[in-house]
Amino acid sequence: MLPDKLIAMANQIGQFFATQPGTETERVAGVAGHLRRFWDPRMRAMVVALPEAELARLNPLPRAAVAVLAQGATPRIAETMPEGLPQGF
Repeated sequence: MLPDKLIAMANQIGQFFATQPGTETERVAGVAGHLRRFWDPRMRAMVVALPEAELARLNPLPRAAVAVLAQGATPRIAETMPEGLPQGF
């Protein structure tokens, strides 16, 4: 898949999550979780391996989510929930 397509798709996902309630951490976790669940592992590997000049074309949420993927961990939404909400929500 071409880098332009990956960047466009990641930015569209980021635009969706930017409209969702919650903290920035929750939105980044949402984007990263979406990429983990719905993108083929090869697509994730390609976006993580993009050169810095290409990564700079990502909007802030997907860029942060790609950084999370590059670290090999996706923050769990339950860990970012406000106090009082049930774990596993």
